[in-house]
Amino acid sequence: MAEPKRRGCLGCSFPILIGIVVIFLALFIIGFLAGPIGKSMVGDVGLPSWLSVPRPEPHLPAPEILSLFGLPITNTIIAGWFTVVVLVVISYVVTRRMRIVPGRLQTAFEFLLGWVYDLCQSIAGEENGRRFFPIIVTIFLFVLFNAWLSLIPGFGSITIGHHELIRGANTDVNTPLAIALISFVFVEYYGLKTLGVHYLRKFINAGQFFRSIGSVFKGKINPMGLFSGAIDIFVGGLEALSEFIRIVSFTFRLFGNMTAGEILLLIAAFLVPWVLALPFYGLEMLVGFVQALIFSGLTLVFVTMAVSSHEAESH
Repeated sequence: MAEPKRRGCLGCSFPILIGIVVIFLALFIIGFLAGPIGKSMVGDVGLPSWLSVPRPEPHLPAPEILSLFGLPITNTIIAGWFTVVVLVVISYVVTRRMRIVPGRLQTAFEFLLGWVYDLCQSIAGEENGRRFFPIIVTIFLFVLFNAWLSLIPGFGSITIGHHELIRGANTDVNTPLAIALISFVFVEYYGLKTLGVHYLRKFINAGQFFRSIGSVFKGKINPMGLFSGAIDIFVGGLEALSEFIRIVSFTFRLFGNMTAGEILLLIAAFLVPWVLALPFYGLEMLVGFVQALIFSGLTLVFVTMAVSSHEAESH
């Protein structure tokens, strides 16, 4: 006779599920009583002080931790270095012993890289997708791991003096700005490399205007040509301005979302320690993935537009 199926929920047996619920409720009650909301409603019940979380004091400017060859090193720079080290170690471990039948870590990394590669090819085409893939996947992984590593418990608990030793790199406006500048240079470089000086025509398109001016000296007045030429110059100026505005939008989109998420976690952990911040950790993991995808995806879209913006005109 076949054994009866065990009933459960979410892959767990009911006794295990009940135990998890009881532990969660116990942590919630303890955290509620140890937090400021519980103390204001119930009063101090004599719980140990280590159960409470200090009042958060977020500071937007990253403090200087040390100086290296006269250059200030902030805690966000250290976090960025830590992200680079983690990515290098993971890459080394994955590629050190490549297997035909991959293990779990190799499978996860190959799936992630393969997914980004397919995204590059689907947007930029096979040839350009292969050219753009290295920088696009680098931006994606760096932004993603910057966001995810800062969610590790204890990431910001190591302090030097009154400052954290490590703080999420994405929460320092200089890091998103640096990545945005790299994205900007990457787009303009491939636009110039692919189209040459013709790439600059979308910024400086005064040919129609000067031709109309020249026709005036020949006795042929073309007011519509002058008007359309002035419109072309104005549109070119807007195109040039939009390239630089893109740097600002990239920077503050990533900086604003990551900083807001960090402050949200700090406040949630302060109000009800141990439990209230847990749902927001999952949310911040999703936000980190989405922001990495948006940053790298928009860079891919813009560089694809840059290398193909005048192909239709050339034909």
